[in-house]
Amino acid sequence: MSDDPGRELLFSYGTLLLPEVQLDTFGRRVASDEDVLPGYRLEWTDIDDERVTALSGLGAHPILRRTGDPRDRVFGRVLELSSDELDAADEYEVSLYRRTSAVLSSGREAWVYVGV
Repeated sequence: MSDDPGRELLFSYGTLLLPEVQLDTFGRRVASDEDVLPGYRLEWTDIDDERVTALSGLGAHPILRRTGDPRDRVFGRVLELSSDELDAADEYEVSLYRRTSAVLSSGREAWVYVGV
């Protein structure tokens, strides 16, 4: 999802933006910039994975639901990751999420985790 074949763009709206989650998941703080995802709304879901809740400090995490309505928008940030870091993000996210591609308001295409 990037012009650079070794880099992946990931739109994040939740715990992957937390410094402690980034350090544990990627081994570094990841630079990011703001963007918006149209056609989705933000909800909350309970997380049963003790490792994930201990790391984030939250028992409930945000989750996206597609509405298709362009008036629905989710504000977040775009992380630029290596393919190995994207794999690490996949491991961090619990089974309630799946990774899909989406076009952001900026016109960039990025990966995003949405509700199953």
